[in-house]
This record gives sequence, C-alpha cells and structure tokens, in this order.
Amino acid sequence: MSETFAAFIVTNKRHDRVYTFTHLRNSGYTGQVFFVVDDADPTLEAYRAKYGADVLVFNKQAVAKTFDLADTFHEQLGAVVFARNAVAALAQEQGIDTYVVLDDDYTQFQYRFDREGNYKNAQIRSLDLVFKAMVRFHKRSGAATVCMAQGGDFIGGSQSQYASGVTLTRKAMNTFFCRADRPFAFLGRINEDVNTYVTHGARGVLFLTTNALAIVQKMTQSNSGGLTDFYLQNGTYVKSFYTILMAPSCVKVSTMGNINRRMHHHVLWRYAVPKIVDEKHRRSTEGQS
Repeated sequence: MSETFAAFIVTNKRHDRVYTFTHLRNSGYTGQVFFVVDDADPTLEAYRAKYGADVLVFNKQAVAKTFDLADTFHEQLGAVVFARNAVAALAQEQGIDTYVVLDDDYTQFQYRFDREGNYKNAQIRSLDLVFKAMVRFHKRSGAATVCMAQGGDFIGGSQSQYASGVTLTRKAMNTFFCRADRPFAFLGRINEDVNTYVTHGARGVLFLTTNALAIVQKMTQSNSGGLTDFYLQNGTYVKSFYTILMAPSCVKVSTMGNINRRMHHHVLWRYAVPKIVDEKHRRSTEGQS
C-alpha cells in the first residue's frame, strides 16, 4: 500500500475488542493502521499500552464545535460522529492524502459475487488489491466517499435487492474511502452516516456504495462500548429521528424486521437526491425561436 494511504479505526472503550484490526491483517491488508480515540475515553491508556504510537487522540469538545449536532444534549455518550469528523485533520497530520475510515467491530471482509456474477460469499484474502481498486473507483467517480456494503444489505440472500440487479446505491455507511482534497462533515450526534448522505446528497454531493464487496459486523447491541450504550439507553427510535430532523421531506420512521421488529429510518429516495437526466434525452431546440 502507498505510504500516503492508511486505515483509521474509530473506537471507544474497546481496546481489547478491536476486531477490525485483526481481520484487516487476516484479509491481506499490509498498510498503515491508526486507532482514533477521544481524550475523554477512560481506557485511553490501555489503547496506548496495546497499540503505542498508532493511537491518535483528538479533543472531543473542539471537534463538537465544527459540525451540527442536531440536538441540545450536553452529554456526549459514545457518539462516533466526533471521531469520524476528527479523522480528516489527523490524516493531514500524518501526511495521509487518501484513507478509509472503519468502525472497530468488523469480523470479516467479503466478496459478494464470483467471477461469473453469481451471488456468493467469500472472504477476501488480498485486501490490499481491493483497497487499491476502491481508491481508483473513488477518484474516478468524483464522489465525496465510496463504501463497501454491509452484511445486512443482503438479508434475503439471492433474493435481496443488493443481490438481484442493484450494483450501486446512493448511501454511505461504515467503510468510508476519503480524500483529503474532498472534505465533508458528518452531521448529527447519532445516525450520523444516514444524516450525512441524505443531507449532503440532497445538495448534489455524491455518495456511493458498491454491492460487490461487504463487511460483516458484530450484532448491534451485543458488543459493549461504542454506540451500544446510547442504543440501550435511548432505543433506535431516537437514533432514526435524527435523520427526520435533518431531512423531513424524504425520511420517515417505520418498523423494520420480521420477528423482532424495531423502529428504523426509511429514506424515500424519489425525493431525497437530484436526478441527472442523460444527455441523450435532451430535446432539440433547433429551428425554435
């Protein structure tokens, strides 16, 4: 990997459970890895003891002044948005111009299709090559960020939307490939990824996720630390409502799941982002006054 590329893992109170680091190496990533921890994390010294100079610390209070929190809460319990917004400056300090921002709870990096285009799951063993391909895709697409899909996107297997025709979607979650010369702010204390791609997307900024690749994560609320404390205290309704505050014209809260149903955001994409009409559909004005 290039010396100006790095993976930044945002993490909080999980110094002994940064699963993503282990699986980056197991999947063939050989590049730089940094661990992004806030200065109020009570386990900061434990991170330093384990990962040394690769632990990068940011001031949460200072970062909080750089973006819209979308609330008036004083407590900053477990919100990952501060770390996500701190990465750009930390990358510049380290001389990094292209990077990927990762959560700390990934248990696998996967291909989701074989060479013939059939829907199959296979662990990635050459993650360096995959990351290089994602960096090229990001550069050529002109997008603010490009991401890999999540395991949950493929619920339903071969019959899921992601496995049956959809190759790119206008969303961005979990694995953010970014460039220092294309900065953007994550928005809202909670549900920051959805807040961000909906709000910026409505203004014409491009966010993309490919279904060819995916990450698998620990089950939500089964892994203490991080955002789990917030979800256990407030539930997913509060989380989802942040995006309604950001974009009430195209987002609503509805139920999700078949057995254990829960409240979840639902983006009405028809009203969410601009639609670019292909030039071939332009009506000729020749001969018109």
